[in-house]
Amino acid sequence: MIRASVFSIAAMVLTAYMATAAHATMQDDVSQAVTIIERFQQIPEQAIPVAVLREAKGLAILTVTKAGFIVTGRGGTGIVVARTDKGWSGPSAIGTGGVGFGFQAGAQVSELVIVLNTPEAVNAFAKGGNVTLGGSLSVAAGPVGRDAEAALTLGAATYTYSRSQGLFAGVSLEGTVIATRDETNAEYYGKPVAANDILAGKVEPPASAQQLRAALTKY
Repeated sequence: MIRASVFSIAAMVLTAYMATAAHATMQDDVSQAVTIIERFQQIPEQAIPVAVLREAKGLAILTVTKAGFIVTGRGGTGIVVARTDKGWSGPSAIGTGGVGFGFQAGAQVSELVIVLNTPEAVNAFAKGGNVTLGGSLSVAAGPVGRDAEAALTLGAATYTYSRSQGLFAGVSLEGTVIATRDETNAEYYGKPVAANDILAGKVEPPASAQQLRAALTKY
């Protein structure tokens, strides 16, 4: 009986998150992505190394909230972009969610940047389905700060970074599942669009995406 109740609560938490994600606007995520990139680069000694960003084939940027007591719910929304021959692509909407168990009261908001180091990593997001970090796509906590520049070698398909409650670090997100939000993309671009076309630069992004592209070009 108790076990059934716990799973019922877990289902409700996940359902509530999915409803919230469905109504999250793409422009909110695009604007938040600009803020996250700028925050991550404010302190050079704790920033994502310039060499990592320079060699990146793409970036996934999300805001994730984890909350609960005994049953915890985790969910977030964001965008993924890819580097093309003509510069950065327009953004494609993504989201993540899940349920866990443990004695954790309260809520925590984390800002995540996932650096896509290889074309294969970009292709995983371009397929329009679910991407599992640490599955067929290798993942590692990313190097941090100026001191990482000299000895930098790409050791994984993705590097992951997190800022939570003011603390910044490379972090392991192995097992995290990220999904494309097709309906959100359709609303943002004004028509049904495929994630692979967006990330290949075949879909012209709206003017409201220019601030994001400028921030990515800057760093």
